[in-house]
Amino acid sequence: MTDPAPARHETEITRLLARWSNGDQSALETLMPLVYDVLRSLADHYMRLERSDHTLQPTALVHEAYLRLSGHESGFVSRVHFYGAAAQTMRRILVDHARVHLAQKRGGALEAVVLDENVDAATGGVRVDILALDQALDRLAQIAPAKARVVELRFFGGLSVEETATLLGVSPASVKRHWSFARAWLYRALNA
Repeated sequence: MTDPAPARHETEITRLLARWSNGDQSALETLMPLVYDVLRSLADHYMRLERSDHTLQPTALVHEAYLRLSGHESGFVSRVHFYGAAAQTMRRILVDHARVHLAQKRGGALEAVVLDENVDAATGGVRVDILALDQALDRLAQIAPAKARVVELRFFGGLSVEETATLLGVSPASVKRHWSFARAWLYRALNA
């Protein structure tokens, strides 16, 4: 028999998201402690990809994402939808941070990050800077938005194939096809 606690936890998160969507700001205050561990895990994942002397810490990344999300009109329909938005917000924070760092270096070389195995195959194991990856994803989104969203959710969001499929309302097989296409496209774009 499976433990019903995770299902109750997911139901509570979904219920709080619905309350927040209906304008109940106190629901957000109750929600954040329930999702903090997942957000912290996402932040840890992101920070492992960054340069070793990065000044932003995972806790600060979570807090900045919280501030941006709390000022956002909700409309999240599920916990997976919320985590996808949180991942996208963290991506934007890191890209903004990289741009500021680059500007402070006054035109210095772009900072490279080592990508994990999910996108490493897309880049051929080549070190890629976060700004180049962000720009490549933006270009991919112009020609194939669903495929770019899969990369964002799987790589940046850390979501599984099944979670990504649920969020996007497609089959896991479609997610795998989009993922395969996007990896090949990113490989070409980042190695051009």
